[in-house]
Amino acid sequence: MASVNLWLIELLLSSTEWRISRVTDLGGRDLTVTADTQQDAGPGSFGLRYGAVLGVLAAASLTLAALPMSRDLQLAALSAAGAFAVLAVGGLALSVGRYLGYRRRLAVMVQLVETDPALGFVCAQDGRVLHANRAARDRFHPQNGVPLADVLRDVFASAEGVLYRIENRALPGVSVTEDISSHSERFRVHLQRFGEQLSLWRFEPDAAMAAQVQAQAMVTLGRNNSVLYMNEAARALIGSRIKRLDDVIEDMPLRPGSVHLLRTADDLRRVHLQVQDSATGRREVTLAVISDEDAATSGDKSGFDSLPVPLIRVAPDGGVLQANPEARRLLDMPQGRMGNLGEYMEGLGRALTDWLAEAAEGKGLHRSEFLRLTRADREIFVQVTLAPTRDEGEPALIAVLNDATELKTLEAQFVQSQKMQAIGQLAGGVAHDFNNLLTAISGHCDLLLLRHDQGDPDYGDLVQINQNANRAAALVGQLLAFSRKQTMRPEMLDLRDTLADLTHLLNRLVGEKVQLTLRHDPLLPHIRADRRQLEQVMMNLVVNARDAMQEGGEVIIETERRVLTEPLKRDRAIVAPGTYVTVTVTDEGIGIPPDKLQKVFEPFFTTKRTGEGTGLGLSTVYGIVKQSGGFIFVDSVVAKGTVFTLMFPAHDVRPELAQPAEAPEASTLPQQGSGVVLLVEDEAPVRAFAARALRLRGYTVIEAETAEEALDMLEDSAVKVDVFVTDVVMPGMDGPSWVREALKVRPDTRVVFVSGYAEDIFGPGHEAVPNSVFLPKPFSLSDLTDTVNRQVAAGS
Repeated sequence: MASVNLWLIELLLSSTEWRISRVTDLGGRDLTVTADTQQDAGPGSFGLRYGAVLGVLAAASLTLAALPMSRDLQLAALSAAGAFAVLAVGGLALSVGRYLGYRRRLAVMVQLVETDPALGFVCAQDGRVLHANRAARDRFHPQNGVPLADVLRDVFASAEGVLYRIENRALPGVSVTEDISSHSERFRVHLQRFGEQLSLWRFEPDAAMAAQVQAQAMVTLGRNNSVLYMNEAARALIGSRIKRLDDVIEDMPLRPGSVHLLRTADDLRRVHLQVQDSATGRREVTLAVISDEDAATSGDKSGFDSLPVPLIRVAPDGGVLQANPEARRLLDMPQGRMGNLGEYMEGLGRALTDWLAEAAEGKGLHRSEFLRLTRADREIFVQVTLAPTRDEGEPALIAVLNDATELKTLEAQFVQSQKMQAIGQLAGGVAHDFNNLLTAISGHCDLLLLRHDQGDPDYGDLVQINQNANRAAALVGQLLAFSRKQTMRPEMLDLRDTLADLTHLLNRLVGEKVQLTLRHDPLLPHIRADRRQLEQVMMNLVVNARDAMQEGGEVIIETERRVLTEPLKRDRAIVAPGTYVTVTVTDEGIGIPPDKLQKVFEPFFTTKRTGEGTGLGLSTVYGIVKQSGGFIFVDSVVAKGTVFTLMFPAHDVRPELAQPAEAPEASTLPQQGSGVVLLVEDEAPVRAFAARALRLRGYTVIEAETAEEALDMLEDSAVKVDVFVTDVVMPGMDGPSWVREALKVRPDTRVVFVSGYAEDIFGPGHEAVPNSVFLPKPFSLSDLTDTVNRQVAAGS
């Protein structure tokens, strides 16, 4: 009994499994199997382990029954031993049955594949060869048990990669087929899985394709274009073995799908070059010679249609003489019709016939051109390379086309990004200078209005100057919004309350012909944004929707809570997973054409007629949304309408923080003030206006043109200053830098920063300036004096 227990325990712990290792009598008769033990699981392993466990339990029950104990316990132990023994026998029978079934399937597969003319291999789950048929043995002489990848290593440059790729596509009961080319052969590969343990590989040689592959010059490249292999056709073409492809290609670097100049032993030849990357980092290069002599003398165009690249034979006047199937498919060219090359592509910038005529004379042959196909279904860009030839004795050209759509798309995205960045920088700079001018204009206008009442003849003119200065300031504000340099005052907002407060104004904007509908999600989270800027966004979108519906219609504003579990890739943006608040503005207008859809956010781009819009509305919306950390997308169908979708990150807000802000109390500031103000401004007109305005309100003003001059004044301890009023951007030291230096010895002084736009020096990563406020330019006389009054009152 003890020996039985030890044997069963050893069997359980070792998980021993009988596996096929060799098949003799390969004809399929009297199949003899020799086996070895493997540690990994195989057919019947579950039943064997199951039986072993139950056998151990049965033996343990018998051992327990032999111990001194009561009769009832002995009977129970014997009953358990009997039950475990019966179940153990069942498990062993299951294991033997699965193993015998595995042997039967293997025998049937061996019989089926043995006489197959294709190269056939029966393999185990781990890729080891269990049987190779007669055709495979005659060619490879494989040993059973070796990996299939080792057998095929001399056929394919990356046998492991080829087999792994095909295996990943195969499922039990599903056949996988793939055509694979080697250096000199082409195979159609079939893989069929039988259960989880066996697979059948068949390699059918393609004799016609093998001859064509053998006739093509093929070179295998390693790193740095080092040549690892050359077939006979390549050696015959070049005239010798080479170490690097750079030694014979005149116009490096390699451009797949293009025509290159190849230096042979006799002369320079034009070759069409195709490159195919392998999984191991190697590259298979095919060199197809473009022969003028063959085309001129024999007119033999065989091979033209079979080359796997788009080729067009074209006359110097643009007439298409011949197009292979790849070119017809790319150009969407109808069968039986050639036409002119200009019918299928555009975008050269000059007449296509001039380019072709120059190429026929041998000019500009080494320069490829990027053209756009005139297909109506989708946008495709092609790289076109020309090579001279002859057609029935007349000059002609071979045009090699290479699909460059992805390259041009990436280029367009990069150019668009650069353009938007450049326009943003320009807008910020222009806005800064304009705000200084507008501050001086509107400020001096305010000073004049103090001396003229409504009965004065000049009063109306001064009011017009003031109003137009304010309009110009609003225009500059739109530029700042686009360049994302507006001064933001973000707060927690409930969009339902914000839109409810705005509804009356929006209804007035849309007029009587347009109906405005609002729909809200009852569980809408809060967002963090500037209320004033968000209102400007909604007004711009609603005005655009109104203008798109001249005959009237409905504008729907809808809010919704949206949760993204995966990144959302849309246009050129990637929205991270998380909770968002979406706002959609939908109209029933004329829509936006597809070619203009991606330009609507560019500044000064407008589809309206001259005088109907500045082209800054949507660019302002874009800038505000981006500066708020959100995203904006547009969808449109011509004659059906447009949908703008805004996405803002959601914020969890405690109930006490979500209360609406109280309305500010009416200003009770005095008309006159007292104290000393140090005014630092490099723009003389702005400084002159600000100084006069503050003096009129009773302040003593000390003026400085630069930060360095201001610091020199403050070195005199007798000079008492209550408030610093300083520009942010100045030559030399900027405003925050000199103020921090001054506050080291005058820590209680209040500060008013003024600027045309908020610089990065106020952003994250910069130390905050204590007791400071920001006043954006252009500011009016009352804006300046009220701000200074508040700072003086806060410091007293």
